[in-house]
Amino acid sequence: MEKHYHPFHMVNMSPWPLMSGFGALALVVGLIKLFVFFESDLLFSSFYLLVLVALLWWRDVIRESTFQGFHSSVVLKGLMLGMILFIVSEIFFFFSFFWAFFHSSLSPAVELGVQWPPMGVFPFNPFQVPLLNTVILLSSGVSVTWAHQMILKEDWESAKMSLMVTWMLGLYFLMLQGFEYYMSSFGISDSVFGSTFFMATGFHGFHVIVGSVFLFIIWYRFLNYHFSKSHHFGFEAAAWYWHFVDVVWLFLFSVVYWWGT
Repeated sequence: MEKHYHPFHMVNMSPWPLMSGFGALALVVGLIKLFVFFESDLLFSSFYLLVLVALLWWRDVIRESTFQGFHSSVVLKGLMLGMILFIVSEIFFFFSFFWAFFHSSLSPAVELGVQWPPMGVFPFNPFQVPLLNTVILLSSGVSVTWAHQMILKEDWESAKMSLMVTWMLGLYFLMLQGFEYYMSSFGISDSVFGSTFFMATGFHGFHVIVGSVFLFIIWYRFLNYHFSKSHHFGFEAAAWYWHFVDVVWLFLFSVVYWWGT
């Protein structure tokens, strides 16, 4: 038996980082193969490999934190800092899309008809589906905060119900956004408006998918009693990420849907 005289967690040898790297490389190559040869076999097989590796990797992390007790208070501080830095990087990711939108909308070029939205582009009414999606995401932010309060009060049944409502609202949001895309009168190739609109809202939708999966996994862990009043960072990380998704949508609704149209 080895004895460790420090509060840190020295991670054991794991094949998952290397396999996830090869999976990501194969995914990109598969995407190129789809674009050039219209063959999707490598793309889907590498995607399934990444999903499998992610599940196995998460299983190991859950085992280390919940059952082996390796996530001490010092380790948790590192995890919290890592999650904060990740969210900051995501903020700058979306900042680039807003920069592109403002760059083109504040001084429309001649090619756009010197007007914004450009000639021939008919944007969405912000007070229809976009406003409904705003209400849905704000409601999900309230429900995930309520779930956190129930954890602190050790009311686990209420916490499970609130968390289930949160990821279900995320799925409802995605359904409405898919319907909105289907009814759109313009596409991603319709001038810089279509490009910035679908890149910004599409990547936000991808983040909603990731956040909903994150919350669903946390909800499943709730059902298996993995958390306690004093040890539930997995839930906190998911809640932070979901609040970030909410705030980004508020900017998208205010700028791209409302002001930009």
